Amino acid sequence: MAASVLPFVRGIDCSNYDFTNGNFPRTIGDMVGLRWLKLDQTGLTEAPEELGKLQKLEHLSLKRNKIDKVYGEVTTLPCLRSLNLRYNSLRSSSLPQDIFQVEELTTLDLSHNNLRQVPDGLERAKSLLVLNLSHNNIEAIPSQLFVQLTDLLFLDLSHNRLETLPPQTRRLVNLQTLILNGNPMANYQMRQLPSLTALRSLQVRDTQRNVLNIPSSLEALLDVGEVDLSQNGLSRIPDGLFVLPTLRRLNMSNNVMTELHSAIDLWSKLETVNLSRNQLRSLPESICLLSCLRRLYVDSNNLESEGLPAELGRLPALEVFSASDNKLETIPDTFLKCVSLKKLILINNRLRYLPKGIQYLPKLELIETRGNPDFKAPPKPNPHALANAYYNIDFSLQHQLRLASAAGTVALPTPQESGTLSKQSSLDAGSNTSLDKDNVRKRGRRGRHQQEEADQDQAKILKGLKDVAKDKNHKSIDELKAESLKPRKWVESLEKPTLDYSEFFEEDVGQIPGLTIWEIENFLPCQVDESVHGKFYEADCYIVLKTFIDESGSLSWKISFWIGEKATLDKKACAAIHAVNLRNFLGAQCRTIREEQGDESPEFISMIDGDLVYLEGCRTASGFYTVDEIELPARLYRIHASGPSIHLEPVAVHADELDPRHVFLLDAGRKMFIWTGIKSKNTLRSKTRLLAEKINKEERKGTADIIVCAQGKETEDWWEVLSSESDETYRPSVIREHVTEEFVPFAAKLYRVGLGMGYLELPQVELTTRGKLEHKLLETNGVYLIDCLGEVFIWIGKQSTRLVRAAALKLAHELTALITRPTFAVVTKISEGTEPMIFKTKFSGWNDVIAVDFTRTADSVRKTGADLGKWASEQQTKVDISALFTPRQPPMSAVEAQQLSDDWNEDLEAMEAFVLENKKFVRLPEEDMGHFYSGDCYVFLCRYWIPATDVEPDAKNEDDDPQDDFQCVVYFWQGRDASDMGWLTFTFSLQKKFESLFGSKLEVVRTRQQQENLKFLSHFHRKFVIHRGKRKPVKGEDWTAPTEFFQIRSSGSTLCTRCIQIQADSSLLNSCFCYILKVPFDKEDRSGIVYVWVGTRADPEEARITEEIAREMYDGVRRTLNYLILPFCSQLPRNSAS
Repeated sequence: MAASVLPFVRGIDCSNYDFTNGNFPRTIGDMVGLRWLKLDQTGLTEAPEELGKLQKLEHLSLKRNKIDKVYGEVTTLPCLRSLNLRYNSLRSSSLPQDIFQVEELTTLDLSHNNLRQVPDGLERAKSLLVLNLSHNNIEAIPSQLFVQLTDLLFLDLSHNRLETLPPQTRRLVNLQTLILNGNPMANYQMRQLPSLTALRSLQVRDTQRNVLNIPSSLEALLDVGEVDLSQNGLSRIPDGLFVLPTLRRLNMSNNVMTELHSAIDLWSKLETVNLSRNQLRSLPESICLLSCLRRLYVDSNNLESEGLPAELGRLPALEVFSASDNKLETIPDTFLKCVSLKKLILINNRLRYLPKGIQYLPKLELIETRGNPDFKAPPKPNPHALANAYYNIDFSLQHQLRLASAAGTVALPTPQESGTLSKQSSLDAGSNTSLDKDNVRKRGRRGRHQQEEADQDQAKILKGLKDVAKDKNHKSIDELKAESLKPRKWVESLEKPTLDYSEFFEEDVGQIPGLTIWEIENFLPCQVDESVHGKFYEADCYIVLKTFIDESGSLSWKISFWIGEKATLDKKACAAIHAVNLRNFLGAQCRTIREEQGDESPEFISMIDGDLVYLEGCRTASGFYTVDEIELPARLYRIHASGPSIHLEPVAVHADELDPRHVFLLDAGRKMFIWTGIKSKNTLRSKTRLLAEKINKEERKGTADIIVCAQGKETEDWWEVLSSESDETYRPSVIREHVTEEFVPFAAKLYRVGLGMGYLELPQVELTTRGKLEHKLLETNGVYLIDCLGEVFIWIGKQSTRLVRAAALKLAHELTALITRPTFAVVTKISEGTEPMIFKTKFSGWNDVIAVDFTRTADSVRKTGADLGKWASEQQTKVDISALFTPRQPPMSAVEAQQLSDDWNEDLEAMEAFVLENKKFVRLPEEDMGHFYSGDCYVFLCRYWIPATDVEPDAKNEDDDPQDDFQCVVYFWQGRDASDMGWLTFTFSLQKKFESLFGSKLEVVRTRQQQENLKFLSHFHRKFVIHRGKRKPVKGEDWTAPTEFFQIRSSGSTLCTRCIQIQADSSLLNSCFCYILKVPFDKEDRSGIVYVWVGTRADPEEARITEEIAREMYDGVRRTLNYLILPFCSQLPRNSAS
């Protein structure tokens, strides 16, 4: 960085560098415009002298150092506002009084030091707003301190040796946060507390509080939102806390409470309660009235299941319930209604079960039940069961109304209008949309037969009139006048483009007989001198024009373009293009002829009078940008293990750096050497080889040679490259072990370059808890500096601004000179998307492996990623909910349903059925038609008649009558218990056969059990029977004939009538339905009895259908069965339905 840029640096973070032994950078003093400076964990023992030059410094952080005394450099900073000296070795006498006289000082942090008393002169810092003296050895607070510091907002005196606070504490009327944790204050009555009217947070953990030394009158504290009374000897909640109306967080853990006061419901805004590690046996019912409660912790108590209120789960906002280490056997069933619950922690209890279905709560993320030996965990939710459902839908009224308003205003139909939509109220959308078309088609078919006779006479009249018109206008071929028209050539019909060629050729070109030659230079033709005609360079291209006078005395031309053997692509293309441009410019009719070096035609050689000479090289430059080969300097890296990956430590390119315990990578551009010491690990050798292969493939495009050299078997090239910086090849006689075992790689630091109005900033990016760089920290709109000591990288995002990029280049050079670095340190500029492998190794988990899913196309994987679940969870499903706000449509009448059924069955010409058996489809027997099994898959091929549409005839097909057509629909029916393998078998076998037979006339409809459309159901005439299990079950030795119990159902329309087998249980009987019960008398099902049970409110027509189904279902089987029709009052036999 140039020296002129230093004054514009407003902030820099130099944390985690080693500034011991006087290594503090002197250039910091030149940054006179600094507003903030961080020198955390740098090993400083005193404040550097250079700080005295920073007269505009406002924020100074010297955390985690070894400073034991602060000299006058800090006291001379007139604009200092914030001073952080925590985690140092300061004593009370280490701070000069002048430092507290700075008028702008508002924040002072002296925590985690060796202070035994409050520093002298601290009361002079009257502007202080934040004061932190925690984790020291202070025994008393001088009374004069709080007399002057009346503007304090934050005061932390925790973990000292304070026994009391001075009476002047009541003067802190602006104090919002008071922290007194970890002080021996058994005799402190806290009488000043009611005077702190602005207090919002009170933390007195482990201060020997009890019911007597806490004030009972705290009505004046109207803004207190947090109270921490943990680790005290409290047997109950102090009465004075119940008058705090704004309390949101309460911590009463680690006390000796045996019960909880019922007045807890007075805290209507309470959000978090921690009652862990007490002796509670129960929770009061009033806790269920805390409507804002989000987190409840009752770990390590004596709670039993009876001690939890029954309505505890009705808390609408409860997100976390933690009750570990108790005596709970279960939790109340009301937790099933706790829709906001995210975490349920019940470790080390006596759990036996949880409410059934609690795992299906919509927001539940975690259920912890470890340490419960008698507990049986509920099954995890099956995501495959919801494959056909909507995902990621917010069903709240506000959200759905917002979606409805965004989609536009939905006009709700009136009750009169909704009556006309009854035909569209079917269960399947496919049948709904076809109703109107079917009705129109039927009306046209009926009307066609009625109008045929009436239209017959009119058709004859029209045909006669047309024949007359034909005879009148007819002309014989002899009467036609022969006309001889000479057609134009296709070349003459082409229109020449109106282009301006004056930029390429002069006006008198081709007007004088002779030879003219152009050479291609930078995409354009340039005319060459006559003295060099016939002298062609191998890497150039030329255009040759010969002008002559033909036999008619007019000018004529011959145009050729010559291609050199080593010419670049742009010259070849431009020679051909401009040859055509020259022909258009002259208006010539000749062709442009291509001539290549060494294969010239005799005509071309004669054009230049046989004087053709080839010259090596080129005379003109290419129009393309030329890529110069970059000479990469040799770099030597020592390989260290770093978890599952490796760390590359750059070292000097010298033979003395070799160590027999390590693997070294020598990158010399076109050659990459891997040197393996005799004591190195095989894993490091393999990983280094893989890294070299990646570098060669991605950065060198496979042009580099990878050479592996074992210690003692080095090649001559290895020693030459390793000694490239010296004049002579150096070979050490002995390779010694010189790398210490305690070697720790330099912790890389990530900076983000900041640019404002007239200033620069260089803050460090906060890393994760592991302290490792991650790829996700690099944002595309930013520019970053990565300091690795021996290497400094400049990473430039694609969307970063140009000024920030320029500033980063200058800051990188200044950062390089900021600390002492090895002589081989380099600065590397990297653009987003072109990162080298050496750079990627600095980041944890940077993996460029392309995700592949062989079941999908590459375009689909590129758009959504390989993990479809993750992609679907990030999408917001848009659902049309307008139907939820429309009035409920009336059911279809029986007459209308019968009319639709007759129309659909009238169109049905044929229907063939197939069933899946032994992984292939076979024809379904005629007696099994209409009987479906929930464990099987069926295919129905239906052929429908389509009437011809009435269209106006034209002259070409006037004699043709419209023909009827047909359509084939294949219904694939899948039972509820059947797998998707049946659908796959149909797709790859039967469907392909149907497609080859019917082509575009085939339509495939996949339907699942009890989701059939009306048109399909109408073909079974209300006798649609669904059995449980498979059509041909496996019968073992102990097989017995089961009792069969069927219920006849129809919803919305009689077309939806189904006979469905259900569990044989008399409690399922309903007076509005009809049932069929078959009871076998023997285990082989050779005899038995069939009951038809008719409810008193059942439809008589439905009762008739039930009796017909029962007789048709069992009459076709050779077995002795008796039929008995029971009215509603009759009871089934006890041994028939249990």
